[in-house]
Amino acid sequence: MNSESTARIAYFSMEIAADPRFPTYAGGLGVLAGDTLRSAADLAIPMVGVTLLHRKGYFRQHLDSRGQQSEEPQEWNPEQVLEPLEPKVSVQLDEHEVNVRAWRHLITGVTGHTVPVYFLDVDLPTNSAWDRTLTDQLYGGDDGYRLCQEVILGIAGVRFLRAMGHRNISRFHMNEGHSALLTLALLEEEIGRHNLTKTTAADIEKVREKCVFTTHTPVPAALDKFPLELAQRFLGDDRIRTFRETECCTDGTLNMTYLALRCSRYVNGVAMRHGELSQSMFPDYPIHSITNGVHAATWTSAPFRELYDRHIPEWRHDNLYLRYAVGISAEEIRQAHARAKRELLLEIYRSTSVQLSDSVATLGFARRATEYKRADLLFSDLNRLRAIRKNAGPFQVVFGGKAHPRDEAGKAVIRRIFEAAAALRDVIPIAYVSDYDFRWAQLFAAGADVWLNTPHRPFEASGTSGMKAALNAVPSLSVRDGWWVEGHFEGVTGWSIGYDEDPEHQDVEIASLYDKLERTILPLFYSQPQAFAQLMRSTIAVNGSFFNTQRMLAQYVLDAYFPRGEDTETETAAGETQPSASWRTAAK
Repeated sequence: MNSESTARIAYFSMEIAADPRFPTYAGGLGVLAGDTLRSAADLAIPMVGVTLLHRKGYFRQHLDSRGQQSEEPQEWNPEQVLEPLEPKVSVQLDEHEVNVRAWRHLITGVTGHTVPVYFLDVDLPTNSAWDRTLTDQLYGGDDGYRLCQEVILGIAGVRFLRAMGHRNISRFHMNEGHSALLTLALLEEEIGRHNLTKTTAADIEKVREKCVFTTHTPVPAALDKFPLELAQRFLGDDRIRTFRETECCTDGTLNMTYLALRCSRYVNGVAMRHGELSQSMFPDYPIHSITNGVHAATWTSAPFRELYDRHIPEWRHDNLYLRYAVGISAEEIRQAHARAKRELLLEIYRSTSVQLSDSVATLGFARRATEYKRADLLFSDLNRLRAIRKNAGPFQVVFGGKAHPRDEAGKAVIRRIFEAAAALRDVIPIAYVSDYDFRWAQLFAAGADVWLNTPHRPFEASGTSGMKAALNAVPSLSVRDGWWVEGHFEGVTGWSIGYDEDPEHQDVEIASLYDKLERTILPLFYSQPQAFAQLMRSTIAVNGSFFNTQRMLAQYVLDAYFPRGEDTETETAAGETQPSASWRTAAK
């Protein structure tokens, strides 16, 4: 029996940032998936990850002098860094068979436990030229291309796990609706492909008992769905009839979110407020909340890793020990941050030729460039910014983030930031880093002095960039949405923008942003550096110790995967069962 057959949980995600070398992620969803699996390895949780290979990555971003974005494929060579696997499976697409293989990457945790990640790939000579492209581009192509990808991820993914000997998996975790077709694969395992027309409620219940679904979508218009005619073409009449009868088709579409909801025993949003919003969106299904986190050791910069290793040596094995950052001197916090800041500003100069000063207050903003993130909100009133610079002291701003190739509104946001940077060049230095990626995210989260976040409520399901910043003693200045509703303690972990009572008034948020910057943050930074360093320290102790994937994954184990302690035995190579108490104890 394969040594990996003891895995009990399969984690499916369209994108997984398993390693900084692999361009197999677009942003927060993929980074979250990678961090989840890294913590699973740390906690010795018997888990495997399943995703697509994405041979051409997401895309490589180029920005000209006016902020106009262009894109090119992000080619890479999986053959050089991944292990090819022998088993092959197939799926039927548009009445023909497509063969699927996989590559393996092992994530090793602090205890030496490994979690395998399988990257599904259809670039095989036995497939047609078009079929061979289906695992090339992350979030590329038209609806047909995307649906084919989801068939490969969900259906071929389950079949590949079986081919690898994973017979003991009792929980299938869908990280967003892209992998919802795994429920169809499980149903067909239960009753057979040719018996779908006889599907009963009891059959669906058997599938439900195995499935967990995490939704990240805060608005109904963004749900993952495909026209029924298209779905029927690629999936077949019997399957579509089954979906209709199980209420997974709405408004002439196959709705992947409803498929996942209908076929999952546990559903959760990714922050407390997002769980509440999701419950209002899907009132017929119980929605829970498990707030996202980040992998602490990955997102803590070298200066702070060294600091924590000296003062809190247990922090890597148990992130809750970061509470004890309160015992580290404010001066040591300041010195560690100064090192991280110098590294960021040096890399920005090398990349953009923009010279920034390590003695000037630096605002950091880096996330996907899309309209609701409102990266340009800071520049709503350039004259007010000039006045703030004059009255409260100098500040500089660093930006990063890609707009999806088809998101023209997101591209316009980037251009507006470049326009503002040109208009403010003589008074407020502004740098925008192109092709923002994993490495840049590590630099930004550690090197900024204040982390800026200005989403339009309630569209920020969670957000994790501010969590990464908190691990590096960087407080947030943020709209109260997503995780910040839970992480915000005014003057302790950062500052809020606007008020909960006025979610629709952007003018109020703009005024609040400017007032906090001018009257609170810059005076504290320049006139009370000791108090600012103490606030940095409390950011680590309060938010760094909680908003991490160790805590998050422990909640999944105890609340979603095995909430009553059931099904926690693992099968040995000899076919015997033994308790898998170690990882469950670690989760507690």
